[in-house]
Amino acid sequence: MELMQRDAPMLVLLDLGLPGEDGFAIARQLREHWRCGLVIVTGRGDAVDKVVGLEIGADDYVTKPFDLRELLARIKAVLRRLTPGEQGQGKANAEAATTLLRFAQWELDTAARRLLDPGRNEVPLTTGEFDLLHTLVTHPGRVLSRDFLLERTRGRDGGPFDRTIDVQVGRLRRKLEADPNNPQIIKSVRGAGYILVAKVEAG
Repeated sequence: MELMQRDAPMLVLLDLGLPGEDGFAIARQLREHWRCGLVIVTGRGDAVDKVVGLEIGADDYVTKPFDLRELLARIKAVLRRLTPGEQGQGKANAEAATTLLRFAQWELDTAARRLLDPGRNEVPLTTGEFDLLHTLVTHPGRVLSRDFLLERTRGRDGGPFDRTIDVQVGRLRRKLEADPNNPQIIKSVRGAGYILVAKVEAG
């Protein structure tokens, strides 16, 4: 932590099984004080641990044993989302061209990767939360499947029991919705995925 105060990291690989420390507690500290990528790398393959890790704000969760190429691919995917401007400027797409997207009195600044609430206060988002919200906001009124959202935000396919998107949607709802149990901005479509029902304005 002292080293990170002097030289802020772009990405952290965090093992949950650390001597004398709880990996989840460290993950919470990282999310409170740094806006860096966070990939949990652990031998704990239990689904509950994975959900807890994602709830805390991890951008990805890799269980041991793993293929080094897979880990590298996951790291690159997180770094690409953290540094979108470094991917080359020759191919600017329509999503990147518009930097301010307004919906339900909220404002998403895609260039600064910031979310402002109706009172113009910044609401902190993890990398995964921002990417998910950005994808929903740039596809308003469309039902987006979990596989589509996972591919767009994580650069990978999901397994039959992958709850990554559900966890991230739950986190977003707690930040966006007046009543997260009765969402009016991001709605579930049973058996299909999620839809942003709010009208989106660019500019």
